[in-house]
Amino acid sequence: WSRRNAMKLLLRNFAKIKEAEIRFDGLTVIAGNNNTGKSTVGKVLFTLFHSLRNMSRSVMEERKDFVQRFLWEIYMNNNRRAAMPAEAMKKMAKSREVVGAAETESPSVWYEVLMKGIAQDITLKNNKVELTLSSKGAIVKKAVIKGYVGHDLRHQNHTNDKNYVTLFDATSQSLNYSLATKEANINTGDLYFEPSSYNDSTVTFTATSKAGQTITMQYRLGRDYLLHMNFSVKGMDGNFAPNAQTLYVDWKDRIFQQEKGFSFENRYATLTYHATKGGTDYLSEGKEEVDKAIEEPIDWVAFKNQFFSAVMIAKNGFEPNASMTSIPEEKGTGYLKQYGAKLKTKLDPSGRIPSEFEFYYGPNDFRILQRVEKESTFDKELQLQRLVYLGWPLFRIINRWFTLYVFDFLTGLNINMGIVLILITLLLKLITYPMVKKSYMSSAKMRVLKPKLDEATKQFDKPEDQMQKQQAMMAEYSKYGVSPLSGCLPMLIQMPIWIAMFNFVPNAIQLRGEHFLWIKDLSTYDPIYEWGHHIWLIGDHISLTCILFCVANVLYTIMTMRQQKDQMVGQQAEQMKMMQYMMFAMPIMFFFMFNDYSAGLNFYYFISLFFSAAIMWVLRKTTNDEKLLAMLENRYKENKSNPKKMTGLAARLQAIQEMQQKQLEETRRKQNELNKKKEK
Repeated sequence: WSRRNAMKLLLRNFAKIKEAEIRFDGLTVIAGNNNTGKSTVGKVLFTLFHSLRNMSRSVMEERKDFVQRFLWEIYMNNNRRAAMPAEAMKKMAKSREVVGAAETESPSVWYEVLMKGIAQDITLKNNKVELTLSSKGAIVKKAVIKGYVGHDLRHQNHTNDKNYVTLFDATSQSLNYSLATKEANINTGDLYFEPSSYNDSTVTFTATSKAGQTITMQYRLGRDYLLHMNFSVKGMDGNFAPNAQTLYVDWKDRIFQQEKGFSFENRYATLTYHATKGGTDYLSEGKEEVDKAIEEPIDWVAFKNQFFSAVMIAKNGFEPNASMTSIPEEKGTGYLKQYGAKLKTKLDPSGRIPSEFEFYYGPNDFRILQRVEKESTFDKELQLQRLVYLGWPLFRIINRWFTLYVFDFLTGLNINMGIVLILITLLLKLITYPMVKKSYMSSAKMRVLKPKLDEATKQFDKPEDQMQKQQAMMAEYSKYGVSPLSGCLPMLIQMPIWIAMFNFVPNAIQLRGEHFLWIKDLSTYDPIYEWGHHIWLIGDHISLTCILFCVANVLYTIMTMRQQKDQMVGQQAEQMKMMQYMMFAMPIMFFFMFNDYSAGLNFYYFISLFFSAAIMWVLRKTTNDEKLLAMLENRYKENKSNPKKMTGLAARLQAIQEMQQKQLEETRRKQNELNKKKEK
């Protein structure tokens, strides 16, 4: 008997044992050989040795059952308080005081469910997802999303890419439900369930104790990405403390890196949750947060990466003080972050009302998430579409009510996504063209008036006369009906559109895996050169679209600087030289910032700057300075015969300058009086 010889060897070297991991018929017990655990190791080894020696076939099953029961008691003693939440321990202690000597059935009746079982896989599938559920713990152990490219990151040439995405598997994800009974916790992750009534869309898992108590989980897969689950218990009313109606949920996932750009994808991977009162929030995407307490009740929690999410929704919501964890992983591990969520929800010990959950395993697609929310049976405002980040409130409004509709219309034409980005850019330029033209014409008017401004302000050359010089310039502009600020407002109006697109493009899953020209994937960077190690600021590659964006930025900066230089007067022209260095430094900064960003975003900015430069060039060529000056001269004559006061922002600015001038003159007067007194 090899087992008996092994036991003799262990007993002979018992004093040297620091830790014993004893496996017997599917159950593992770990006992330490210290002051508190030495007797435990000894009892386990002694029991196994004497049970196995001189064992006849007729008593084999009886002794085996005895050993199993003994190991179960050791297992429960080791895990009773270690696994039990502090709150449950307090309730258990209180219940013992209340119940007193009332007899309660020990959780040891579940030992056969833990020890006597074989893990069996059940597959639920439709044309959107394929979910593999295990009878060990009765959970989804693997989620596969169909219809999306699954990148093999070990081969950058995309030759081994799949036509599906593995969101998680048994090696990365775990989910456990805990029942805090009077004696100890019952963890569903330790139990073997019996599957029944299963087909491609439904399965029922049942764990039955020796006393006939049951834990049941019923799954039903919808027509796309939504999985419904009912959790119920039966015959366990006496096992719970009075008013103990809590189901503990412990969900963990080490999410896979799905995209080539680790840093860029990690930036958009967040543990997100939805508050019951409305609105979503998330843990930091860049720093480590462990067991962060969420004080408000929540409806759902999502383990999200850039383009896909696993979401757990509770019909009754999750109680306040849920504990959330997000730990970033290192580049090269194949993972983005470690997520963890410890949650509590309501449980009916009588089993009359099941605890209902819904799981979403699918893409972060705004329209799909809207549709899935309508399929939910919970009748709650879940706001699942918030998993697609569209920016701060103002930018979100632009993306939600304009960009999304335009994008949906263009993608519905089944044209290349690169063409879609070009058409969106053209449409935005068409919408903003009146504002751009107004801004340019304001600059052109100041440019043709520059000689007259130089003549009107030439007497104010001293540094202390700059306030008077500004007033003289404003007065001259007023004579010709020109407002120097009229060109600023239209340009500021365009800023929200640029920022809105900055938030929209990186989160558009429609760009994922899309080719355009030399770009193999618009959702990640397009390297023209790569090296095998990370360099500070630049990373491990150079992106071609980022270079194009930065070059276009330089050319556009040259054009705008030249235009502004033509309208500067006096010291403003000198100050403009200093501004040039700052303006030319911006493209260099953008290169280091955007080298990791997606090719789609860099391509959008490149096209946008190209069209902006083209519009400016056309306006410059079609503007006749002589005719423009003649028009201003006519306006000057009209204003001279019928003078009008300056209005609007320019008038307020002039009033501020006049007030500042009076304060300056008053300060000078007091300073002169003080100097005269000192001389006397």
